[in-house]
Amino acid sequence: MKIFIINLPNAIERRKFQQKQLSKLSLDYEILKAISIHDISSETYAKHYKDWQRPLRNTEVACYFSHRSAWQKIIDNNVPGLIIEDDALLSKHTPEILNSINELSNADLIQLEARGRKKLMKNQGLIISSTHSLYRLYQDRTGAAGYVLWPSGAKKLLEHERLNGIGLADAHIATCYSIKSYQVDPAVIIQLDQCNDYNVKGSYSKELSSSTISGIKNSKKPFYFQIKRLSSQLKTGFHVAKMLNRKTSMRFINISSEDF
Repeated sequence: MKIFIINLPNAIERRKFQQKQLSKLSLDYEILKAISIHDISSETYAKHYKDWQRPLRNTEVACYFSHRSAWQKIIDNNVPGLIIEDDALLSKHTPEILNSINELSNADLIQLEARGRKKLMKNQGLIISSTHSLYRLYQDRTGAAGYVLWPSGAKKLLEHERLNGIGLADAHIATCYSIKSYQVDPAVIIQLDQCNDYNVKGSYSKELSSSTISGIKNSKKPFYFQIKRLSSQLKTGFHVAKMLNRKTSMRFINISSEDF
């Protein structure tokens, strides 16, 4: 399975952290040059200005296109790949889990991450190792720090873009309901800024653990975006209500802090 690390050329400390981490886990990887805000034209920003529930910041557009470049790589290679952001922390069980799911043929995407939010999942899962199980995933608002994507899933994400435009990378994935998604539990990936929340011990610099996307100011949005947000919320609510009839439940994903 291919492993792609999304990393900006000037994010040297993060790149070194990932190189050390994956080498320790004996995992081969490819550094995928992240798209910077300077790589995107003003015309592209203007084209996608109204795509999402609020105006997207330049850094968010760049982050989306960085993930999109990984999706295209997976399509071109025609094999599944693990996509990780450069602030992702991997469990010692990650190699074993990747081997277990590599041959699955009925999945589009497998989420490996947890981020303190409940997910809507099937109650009964498939045991994939002595310590981990795999559950059908129906609704997720976790993030995009670490997920395995198949070519079929990558094509669905690009089709979702064609029909709906772009958005935050994780939101784009979460609202692509045509994708057949699964969740590994306990999760084997968290972002470094979640270490304290999950009682994962480690000393990481601010440069490593701080988000590269600045916070949102709660300014009032134009009416157009308010309607977009309401429409998205209604679609999500309808989807969740429909899936709740399939022996599912909303629950948090477990983390074994000693595995990190």
